[in-house]
Amino acid sequence: MVEMSKFAQSDAYVASLIREVENLPPAMHAMGRRGFLKLSTLGGAGLVLAFHLPSGKAAAAEAPKVINAFVRISPDNVVTVYSKGPEIGQGIKTAFGLIIAEELDADWKTVMVEQARVNPKVYGNQSAGGSTSIPRGWDQLRQAGAGAKAMLIAAAAKSWGVPASECMAQDSAVRHKTSGKSATYGELADAAAKMPVPDVATLKLKTRAEYRLLGKRYSGVDNAKVVTGQPLFGIDVQVPGMVYANYTKCPAVGGKVKNYNREALMKMPGVIDVFAIEGNGKPVEVMPGVAIIANSTWAAFKAKNALKVEWDESGASKDSSSVAAARAKEIALKFPENPSVNLGNVDAAFAKAAHVVDAYYDYSFVSHAPLEPMNSTAWWHDGVMEIWSPTQAANNALPMVADLVGVPEDNVIVHQMRCGGGFGRRLMNDYMVEAAAIALKLKTPVKLQWKREDDFAHDFYRPGGFHQLKGAVDKNGELDAWQEHFITYTTDGKTEVAGGNFSGNLPNTTLAPNVRRATSMMPLMTPTGPWRGPRDNAQVFVNQSFMHELSTAAGRDHVQFLLDVVNRDVPELRLKPGPNINFNKNRASGVIKLCAEKAGWGKKRPKGTGLGIAWAFSYGGHVAEAVELSVDDKKHITVHKMIVVADVGPVINLSGAENQAQGGAIDGLSTAMGLEISMEEGRIQQANFGNYPVLRIRSAPPVEVHFIQSDFTPTGLGEPGLPPLAGALGNAIFAATGVRVRSMPLSKLGYTI
Repeated sequence: MVEMSKFAQSDAYVASLIREVENLPPAMHAMGRRGFLKLSTLGGAGLVLAFHLPSGKAAAAEAPKVINAFVRISPDNVVTVYSKGPEIGQGIKTAFGLIIAEELDADWKTVMVEQARVNPKVYGNQSAGGSTSIPRGWDQLRQAGAGAKAMLIAAAAKSWGVPASECMAQDSAVRHKTSGKSATYGELADAAAKMPVPDVATLKLKTRAEYRLLGKRYSGVDNAKVVTGQPLFGIDVQVPGMVYANYTKCPAVGGKVKNYNREALMKMPGVIDVFAIEGNGKPVEVMPGVAIIANSTWAAFKAKNALKVEWDESGASKDSSSVAAARAKEIALKFPENPSVNLGNVDAAFAKAAHVVDAYYDYSFVSHAPLEPMNSTAWWHDGVMEIWSPTQAANNALPMVADLVGVPEDNVIVHQMRCGGGFGRRLMNDYMVEAAAIALKLKTPVKLQWKREDDFAHDFYRPGGFHQLKGAVDKNGELDAWQEHFITYTTDGKTEVAGGNFSGNLPNTTLAPNVRRATSMMPLMTPTGPWRGPRDNAQVFVNQSFMHELSTAAGRDHVQFLLDVVNRDVPELRLKPGPNINFNKNRASGVIKLCAEKAGWGKKRPKGTGLGIAWAFSYGGHVAEAVELSVDDKKHITVHKMIVVADVGPVINLSGAENQAQGGAIDGLSTAMGLEISMEEGRIQQANFGNYPVLRIRSAPPVEVHFIQSDFTPTGLGEPGLPPLAGALGNAIFAATGVRVRSMPLSKLGYTI
């Protein structure tokens, strides 16, 4: 059980959390307001090098010394590093620890990594999504490690009466080159904590050639606890005296509670209370529903099964997948009059083209389906809402909960629990806000636990989409024109739904002198949101499959066709450089070439066997993937191997990076083959894994991973490894059978795996 200590329950503890950012060391007071503000903007992190614990017991000589917000060192030379970001299985807790330990020159064998408290005033952004954790935290974390090391070196130099420039740090110790004197970080921590905080401009960060830790293989810092079932996740939380809850919402979003059988439920064993919550009508916060409070999760679930609600669905969703699919085909017949992109002369290019190809692609809605259903534990006490939650974006929840409760954000305390999967689902904090809404009506802590069926019924789905494409290649076999009509969804009639807008990464893969793109939208009430590799996760399938159609029509080698396109100079379509945008045609060419080489491109294969390749620039990463498979006469697919080649800058943890690349590719295969969310009368038709067939272990093929390491700012790997897979799969099926697949999932076309 994850139990709250008696100290954590005290008013003093709550007050210290709220005010911890105000307790600065004497050196900070001497800096003056201007100097303080200059330092506090370090990496956009707030008080990065300035944060110390309050004086008192925490400052006693025998206690660990807090060098800054990220580093604590104990007398026995154990270095504790705080990971500010949520761990959702992407390995960020280990990676963040390694980045700090590298610049700190700590001995990794004696480093412990703990989850930091949620406090944006101290740590800045503490969310995880879009593979931005690494690039967003890269400089901040390195500066935190380097700053702590500078303070340790300064303390040693002062003690020995020598210049700091003559001292060096390595393996959690400082040494003086000339005299041979040395001291461990534990011995220096007390003095280092009192040293002036260094100006970030004076910090010398390592080059990739100087890394001693980064780029090697490390087991995840929580792996042993995970595999032995230790309590790390939100679902494990136990707070003394807590009760248990479930929350039932209308199956069609927008429905409200009219009547429910409270009296019958109150007679059931273990049921403590049943009440309706009006909510605020926001799917990302609290929709109307019925809360069941019980003395166990099982009792709450049993009562939920017996709950009968009469819903007012006058304003509820009537969304229909079948109606939308039919309507999209009608819309696709006419290209919009006002395209969003109109480069060159597309009509003239089609008129003189050697080959023109038309195609219609579609893909379904999908669910996030994390293994751990949504949950949060909330406790309303002493004017403070305290929450334990497996969230990807606790900082986004703070204002929501504060507004709901009617308290300042400082009176909302969120403990970041490890997430049992997220894939973008836990960027939405509805389950956390629901827990707070229920806790407001109780005098005890309460754990809200969703059922698996709740997860499927009330997700923020990846939206489906439809693409009418027309492309042209000229007499030299070069891509000359690209026309794309994207049919998606809207909730307000003005903007696309979350995750349903056109991907800004794709123009780099379809560089043509003549381009025309337009978007049409259909109404939707069903909530949507970011899903692993938002937009790219489906649109790269369309993009890379159609590129293969064009190269095939031209009789060109597909790999060379891709290389020719990516190396063209069409500045109007290039992404403009910015944070997490490091697109480089040489990096793109590098992953395509290496992937083709490793996959054995060009080799003759047996009949019924095919090799497909696709690539993407996605969320800062350049990734190419290949799939080799065979297809029998019953459309059963056997995937023999998959290849992933990625350039995501310097790799932090090679083991973790390989895991993410492999997981992304397998998730891409699973989604492309069989995953579909459909809706009729606003109700989701899939209720559990029985009719949402996630790929089983027996069908998972071997995945070979290769990295091209570069000196660009590193990106994450949670997203980039997924998008190219579906295109490579479809292209491989065509190579094996001559049949083109233009729809996902492939199970709708009769394929099995």
